[in-house]
Amino acid sequence: MATKKTGRIDPAQVAEVALGLLNERGLDGLTLRAIAKELNVQAPALYWHFKNKQALLDEMATVMYRQMVADPAARPAGELAWQERILAVNRGLRAGLLRYRDGAKVYSGARFTGTDFAADMELQLRSLADAGFSLREAVRASTTAYMYTLGFVTEEQGMQSVPGEAREDFDVAQRTERLADYPLAAAAGAELFADYDTGFEDGLRLIVAGIEATYAPTGTGTGSAARPAGSAGSRD
Repeated sequence: MATKKTGRIDPAQVAEVALGLLNERGLDGLTLRAIAKELNVQAPALYWHFKNKQALLDEMATVMYRQMVADPAARPAGELAWQERILAVNRGLRAGLLRYRDGAKVYSGARFTGTDFAADMELQLRSLADAGFSLREAVRASTTAYMYTLGFVTEEQGMQSVPGEAREDFDVAQRTERLADYPLAAAAGAELFADYDTGFEDGLRLIVAGIEATYAPTGTGTGSAARPAGSAGSRD
């Protein structure tokens, strides 16, 4: 829980308090009034900084990003193969999103208020460009992995708002019984709603393998597949 503060406030300070409240209330319960009360100011004071809730979410996402990259594991440096860089960056993204209840919802659609992200974006795009990807392919590759991670965590937090704490109104065994006429769909529940760490890792590696098979020039990675003429990744 954030500590009450007085005096002048700045956007980053408001966002940090909002993130503290997020774990208690969830995104739906997060209001400017509640944040103002925690800061010991009147709610209208916050409108000097945020014209609406989306503006607040933009600042919250920016603070989340800064927290993520403060962890060396989420900001790989040095010479990494492009595959390993995508894996490391998205593992760090998931870990950062899971720090907060509804973290993926806060991040989704937000626009950073600073330019901190540009250096890391440059590193990832450069690693792909140096491997022979065009800028278009590098952008598609990195954003596809990013959107996979964001979508995965959104679903994960929909089932476990706090890691390890499943929704009280959902039971896999009851789902299996309800879908008894559809044996494969019923059995899939054990894969869909358990061991999110393994599920995320498997899916992320599928994404990387797909990028490699579709875009990677011959010789830049193991298992590269030849691309048909005229495909999205073709340079002919």
